[in-house]
Amino acid sequence: MNLSNLNLQSLNQLIITFASRILISITILVVGLNVIKRVIKLIQITFERINLDKSLKSFLLSIIKVCFQILLIITIASMLGAEMTSFVAIIGSAGLAIGLALQGSLSNFAGGVLILVLKPFKAGDYIEAAGYSGTVEEIQVFYTILNTPDNKKVIIPNSNLSNSGTINYSANPTRRVDFIFGVGYEDDIFKVKETLQKIANEHPLIFKDPEPQIVLGKHDASSINFFFRVWVKTEDYWKVHFDIMEIVKIEFDREGINIPYPQMDVHIHKED
Repeated sequence: MNLSNLNLQSLNQLIITFASRILISITILVVGLNVIKRVIKLIQITFERINLDKSLKSFLLSIIKVCFQILLIITIASMLGAEMTSFVAIIGSAGLAIGLALQGSLSNFAGGVLILVLKPFKAGDYIEAAGYSGTVEEIQVFYTILNTPDNKKVIIPNSNLSNSGTINYSANPTRRVDFIFGVGYEDDIFKVKETLQKIANEHPLIFKDPEPQIVLGKHDASSINFFFRVWVKTEDYWKVHFDIMEIVKIEFDREGINIPYPQMDVHIHKED
């Protein structure tokens, strides 16, 4: 056997080996993509069963799908003879660089996951957090969008929301409306309590149970302050608040109850 025939045989053997690897790799690629598709479908069904938020669901599905695809590519590259140590090192270095570059975004993502999973608030709730207050318009993976009462759109990074206290005014179906009404020291306190009780009884949105609380709460410098507390549905809070402020002024005027304001008496002493 001459040298040329030996080289030709080696080349043929190499081509056959490489062609078989390519054929197997293509088969694994097709089968792998089909398996990934089915696995993603099962995960999607699981997410729907646990009622996972739509924004988080789509993001997690994308991440899981990419991870599976990367594993598939590494497997195929290994079968084709690629050096896995260098390949994994490159992927690890790229991942570290991307992680450092997107550190703030990853923090927002982690915060978004916590919000979407733990659900301290939901779209439509009125909240106060991170120095802002408004109605939650949308909870995204990285940001939460609020709409303020004066129709301003506020976009807050989720890391700020997850790391700070949040007041959710819409979480409970009922709320207590608190008022402080000052009357003069010369006014009849029993008449004041009777008037406030009448207002509470006649307002259709104020609950009778729990009963309204009407107590003399404080002796102030120029007034006696009554604490007036009533329970209402959460959605009726502001209507009741503004109604009562107006009705109390009208009823106090009608009953001759004085609403004092700060005054200063100046005494002038004339020297002889």
